[in-house]
Amino acid sequence: VSTLHIPEWREFPLRAKLQDLLQMPVYIDGDAKALVQGEVWCGAVAGQTDVIGMVVSTGVGGGIISRGKVLDGRSGNAGHIGHVIVVPDGRLCACGSRGCLEAHASGRSIEAITGKPAAQASAEMIVETGRLVARALTSVGAAVDLRSAVIAGSVALGFGKPFFESVQTELDRSAKIGFVQGFTVCPAGLGPLSPLVGAAAVARNLGCET
Repeated sequence: VSTLHIPEWREFPLRAKLQDLLQMPVYIDGDAKALVQGEVWCGAVAGQTDVIGMVVSTGVGGGIISRGKVLDGRSGNAGHIGHVIVVPDGRLCACGSRGCLEAHASGRSIEAITGKPAAQASAEMIVETGRLVARALTSVGAAVDLRSAVIAGSVALGFGKPFFESVQTELDRSAKIGFVQGFTVCPAGLGPLSPLVGAAAVARNLGCET
């Protein structure tokens, strides 16, 4: 694994360590990639074939299902929507770039901007966060030809209806090219079970028998 927010774990051989400890096969995937697999399997977007899943929480992650298959990319990190630029020359992100969605819409960044935890965000901040998420979704939706997004995470779900309405309003305004018109967004449907169901979906899609 290699994580921005836990420097001590960068390039840490987690899978190998766990396999040695447990003496069984171990598979590792991103939380948002697991989320979207679970939600497509039996959640809010069940049966959909072209969808992005997002986790808007401490950070911002993403995972994409394209034509019914998980989009992995060269290193397994495809769909990392948190590092789409939404504010040119904006706030410095942990990745080293500026203006990333994660630098403006994650729980960490909201607290840094406002001086308050995301749970205490103003109505204006909630709407702005939704607008920035929609800006990233519009770009990724056009790039990968997607039809919908399902979003989980403590920030998104904590913000609730005003956040999702803001995302949808901005999507309706900005997703104008024909093949992304009608792009929709919804909250994750699996609730607290989302991580467990997502992990089960990953195992299912890998063909694991136990």
